[in-house]
Amino acid sequence: MSAIGETIATAATDWVGTPYRHQGATRGVGCDCLGLVRGVWREVYGHWPQEPGPYAADWAEAGAGDALLEAARRNCVEANELARGRLVLFRWRPHLPAKHAGVLIAPDRFVHAYSGHGVVASALVPQWRRRVAGVFEFPVMSD
Repeated sequence: MSAIGETIATAATDWVGTPYRHQGATRGVGCDCLGLVRGVWREVYGHWPQEPGPYAADWAEAGAGDALLEAARRNCVEANELARGRLVLFRWRPHLPAKHAGVLIAPDRFVHAYSGHGVVASALVPQWRRRVAGVFEFPVMSD
């Protein structure tokens, strides 16, 4: 595992217990799944990644394009395996865009946020694995 992967996984774990808040991105105050990833990014890299613009809370909606997957491809590096410290994206059904995100803290566990539960660590059980839309390495920090 890379040093950045360890840093990302540790930072994501620190968010566990943060309440759910749609479009929030503040540890201990509130976030959704994208806010978790954005907040971890800010803590690790010292700045926000790009602004996502408004988005719906319903991750089963079928909008045009695959904005979350496209943003991950712009900001991270696609990976072939599940490993600690990687970004993992999910889609509800094969024909729908990716609408859920988390950070792997082990090949079989991830941290994510969802309504009614806040930020939690969950097992990457078969029901989650079959919904994986992409796995990405966070970029190496520049000096």
